[in-house]
Formats: sequence, structure tokens, C-alpha cells
Amino acid sequence: MPPRPSLLSPFSPPLSLLPLHRTPLWIPSSFRLPTKTPFDSSSHRFRPVSLPVFSSGAPVVAEVAIGSRGVEEEEVEGSKFVEVGYISTTHGIRGELRVVSNTDFPELRFFKPGKRWLRTRILGKEMISEVELTGGRSHPGQKCWIISFGGVDTVDKAKQMVGSTLLVREEDRPELEEGEFYTRDLVGMKVVLKETGRLVGTVINVFNHGANDLLEVMPESSKPDLSYHGSHVWVPFVEAIVPDVDMDKREMRITPPKGLLELNLRSDVRSKKERRQLEWKEKKKFQRRLIAAKKKLIEMDQKHLLEGLRFGDKAQKSWLAKQIAEIDFKLFQRAMESSSIHHDRHNISEFIDANSAVLLKNTMRLSHKYLMRNESEGKNNLNYELHEQGLQLLLESKAAIVLVVNNKDTLERVFETDNVCVGRHEPMVNRFEEVLLDCKRFLKVEEQVILIPLVIVCPAHEIQLYKDCLSDNEYFGIINQKVWFLEERELPIISTSTDQKRNKILLKSPWEILQAPTGCGGLLSLLTSHEVVEDLNEMGIEYVQVCSLDDRSTVGHPLFVGFVNSHGADVGIKFMEGNKGDDEFDLIFSMRFINSISKQFDRLQFRAVPERHVHVEQVENEWTTVHPDKPNSYHLCCSIYSALNGCPLDSICIMHVMG
Repeated sequence: MPPRPSLLSPFSPPLSLLPLHRTPLWIPSSFRLPTKTPFDSSSHRFRPVSLPVFSSGAPVVAEVAIGSRGVEEEEVEGSKFVEVGYISTTHGIRGELRVVSNTDFPELRFFKPGKRWLRTRILGKEMISEVELTGGRSHPGQKCWIISFGGVDTVDKAKQMVGSTLLVREEDRPELEEGEFYTRDLVGMKVVLKETGRLVGTVINVFNHGANDLLEVMPESSKPDLSYHGSHVWVPFVEAIVPDVDMDKREMRITPPKGLLELNLRSDVRSKKERRQLEWKEKKKFQRRLIAAKKKLIEMDQKHLLEGLRFGDKAQKSWLAKQIAEIDFKLFQRAMESSSIHHDRHNISEFIDANSAVLLKNTMRLSHKYLMRNESEGKNNLNYELHEQGLQLLLESKAAIVLVVNNKDTLERVFETDNVCVGRHEPMVNRFEEVLLDCKRFLKVEEQVILIPLVIVCPAHEIQLYKDCLSDNEYFGIINQKVWFLEERELPIISTSTDQKRNKILLKSPWEILQAPTGCGGLLSLLTSHEVVEDLNEMGIEYVQVCSLDDRSTVGHPLFVGFVNSHGADVGIKFMEGNKGDDEFDLIFSMRFINSISKQFDRLQFRAVPERHVHVEQVENEWTTVHPDKPNSYHLCCSIYSALNGCPLDSICIMHVMG
């Protein structure tokens, strides 16, 4: 297909230049100009100041035609017309007229003698009259054309036509070459994404804007959470973005670059006053949290954190205040108390071996190859029944998925080098894509919408990576209102001391607290504090799969969900042969268990892991940097498997995946 033509046309004069003061009395003085109308053009050009207001944008159907000499002519019922120009003023003393062009065929429309039609409005009634074009020429130095009509040979007769629109029959339009389109044929066409087939909206107008034409698209109103400023989006009409135009189906398929459709997007439709009120409420809420946090730090003998609020610039003090207000003191105190008691590290292999007498009764064994194949040997096979049970629960949106991005390796490298780790994100994002594509394959909904709620937990600096991935892939069919992004829970790093009351929170600088992720055991606290648990209960969710993002992750597998459901278990564990420890996990919790454990955080067991950290401390009113040569601090963390402390063994089932 040849490239879209670059089309030029005469410039329309501004409204103030049109000679309305010379219009006869029978043309209303409140003459207004339109926003859109059909016209004769292959360049998709739009003339906002030169067309009469009575055009609705649909093809004009002729009524009774009145001749230029005021005598009634024959009706032209059923005829459709397109506009080719607007008569702006008279020219000279011989009855000639100036016309502003709306066509890319001016020589054909204004030079070649023959029948034309004028559309005028008399006493509020739209009239179509036939006239005979006797000749025309271009106006040197002016962006308009000079024409003459038969029987119009004086200035007075010519004045009666000023303000009229020049028309031709629709069937007289020239045939276009491949890749060229008339503007009026594009208006009303559906716009869909070529890759997914998702409806974007409908073309409501076309503008000539520099080298390329622009499609004005009214977006589909199927997204109640979004609105568009001005209720439109812009799509450049170039072959790279609009490769396919199907005139028969009245549909164009587009391949927009990333972010194009969101340029006019505005998600907050509240008024400026409402936004200011909300900002004020949020500010007051933050101040209350900060005051409470300050009091708590003083009670815990951690008031050295408040020193940074007394000096430094505004940004530094605001950053410290934000960190202080966001500390989860309930979880922090629980971690401090729990870590002071010796606990064996949770090892899932050892846990299963130690309780094998009970757990083996509720254990299924299968190969990893069989699991990924996502099919059973036949309908009479037990696994087929479990698969169908799980598939039904997933398709009915009775299960949710929590995908945890494991950043342990990144964290260790950051602590060792004191620099931000790079180079790891792309492989993890690729794995994220693979996991969600596998989920669609398991559910057999390649072309359907996925109703499963999805919660993504990852470090703050990686959230945008995964948001972009979802956006680039149309959320993999998942409804975007059912997707949450949560920043992983962090707790302050404390100094080593045998006396719990002397464990001081360490500072990286006077305005930055040293913090580290709590591990996946803090996940339930995170879900509760962000009211995700409450939302899942309202949705009628029965099971929640919590899975780490790694090279063996599988989420939304019907067989696993059906297996847990068939046993009526509160916890289902998928144990992979060669398990890498706490950082590789895949569990399904019942909502009744989550509701229970979210009220019993005292059952979570934290460990204090010795680590070495560079930090600052105040000595004799001066800040000094401490470079330790041995472990000087504790990282408080909790395994996801510590949640098993709150679950009876007979309510746990295990899927043992081999190979």
C-alpha cells in the first residue's frame, strides 16, 4: 500500500475576515460556523471556520431547490451532496464571487463549467438550489478562487449568494488511488487494536495538521475508571500507525506506539476543588500519623531518628518524615520480640519430613512435565476431576493470585556494594510475562477476559517495570481494576545487642533509615494494611495462591486449585523437588485461614539475621560514618512458612512435583 498522501489545500480565512456585514437581510445576522461537516477531499482536511452551522456532518439530502433567479425548480429528492467550497465575498463589478476551497480538486470544481448546487438558509429553512458554473480561476496572491455563475452579472445579484456553500453530487466525486480516502468516509469508522482486536473507539473527525492528518477518536466508554480530557484521543493517520483500513467493514486497525492512546488520558475526573479538599485531608491524615510515630519512637528509645527533622533542607526533612510515618510499629515490635527468642529456621523439606506421618495422607505426586502439559489421561482419571474443579473455581473468579517478586539477590548485592543493582530487571520481567501467558494457557482463555484478581508485590523501584509490562501486553486479558501493585514490606535494620532495649535503628544518613524487606512472612500484614484482604472477601474469593516469581513458577493452575479444594484444606503447598528454600514457594491459602491469621500476627516467627552495614551515628553532636569490619546489625525477616504455625497439620495438603 502506498504511503498516505500529503495533501495541500487553500487556507480558510478566520471568522473575522468573512464579510458577514455584506450579507443580505434574509441571511440571519447570528450566522455561526460549524465544527464538522462532510466535504469533498481526499486529504481528510477540516475547515472549522468556513462552513455553515446547519450541517450535521451526515450526507445532505436535498429538499425543494430554489433557482438563483428566485423561481422554483424541480426537486432533487434522494440526492446526496458533498461540500467543495464556501462563498466568502464578491469580486469586482461583474458578479464574480470568491470561494474558499474545501476540496483537493479545485481545478475540477471551480474551473470546469457545469452544474453546481448552492446551500443557503432562508428564514431558518435550509434550501438547495441548482446553479450553472460558467468559469473560474485562481486568485493571484490569495488563498481563494474566483468563480462566476450563469445569470449572475451584477454585484447585487452576487451579494445574494455570499455565505452560501457550494456543493456537488456525491456520485461525481473522482475515483481515488489505493491508499487514499475521502474524509467523510473515515468519519464513523471503528478503531481497533490490530494485535488484540480490542475496540479503541470511533472516528468522529479528521484534521489536517501539518504533514500528516489526525484522526479524532471518541474512546469506547467501557472503561469506567478512566476518562479522556476533551473526550477524545488523537491518532496520526500514517501507514505505520494505521496500516489497515477496511472500508467494507467500516473498521481501521491500528498499531499505536506505546503511550499514544494515553496522551489525553486523565484518570482523575474530580473538580479542582474536590482534589484540593482530598489533598488537604491526606495532608492532615499524614500529620496525625507522623505525630503518633514520633511518640512511639520516643517510647521505644529511638528518638535519635528525629534529629534529622531539626536541620537540612525541606526535601530531606520531608523524606525522613515519610519514612518515619510509614513504619509498621506493630509488626516491628512483634519482630523485635520474636527474634529475641530462638527459633529454628523454617525449612519446608524438614517440616514435611518431620510431619510425614500426617502429611503423607494428603499428598499428591506428579512430574513437572505432566503439570506443565495441563492435561489428564482421560475423563475417568482422578486428576481430570480435580482439574475441572479448579478450572471452574478460577473461571468463576473464586481464586486470587499474589505474585511476589523475590529480590534477595538484588538486596545482597546492594548491601555489599552500597549501589543500586542493575542488569537483573529484564530477565525477571521476561519471566513475569511467561508466567502470565502460562496462566492464560492453563485457563484456556487465549481470547477471553481473565476475571482472576492479581496482586503483585515487588520493590518500589521495580513497580513501574511491571506496570509497563502489563500495559504493553494489554494486561494479558486481566481486568485492570482487579490488579493491585504493593510495595514490599520493609522494617528498620537494628544494631546488634544482647539487650533488646538497646537495639538502635540504624541510619544510612541523618535523613534516611536503613531498612530491609521483612521476607514473605510479612506479606499477610501487607495485604491487611492495604485492605486487600477486605476487598477479596467482598469479591467472594475462596482461595488465594501466593507464589514467588522464579524460573519454576506456575500460577492459576487448575489442578493445584482443584487439589486443595477437594481436600477442604486451609493450606496447600506445592513442593518442587530440589526446592531452593524460603525464597522459592508456591502455596494456596483458604480465605478463612487468611482472615484468621491476619488477626494473629503473634504467630509469625521472625529471625534476626546478622549483617554488616555502613551507617551514621551522632557522636558529641556531630554525625560520623561508621565502617564496620564485622556484622554490626540485624535484618529482621520472616518466612512465608511461619504461617503454618497457625494451621493444623490435617488442614495441610501437599502437591509434590518431581523432576
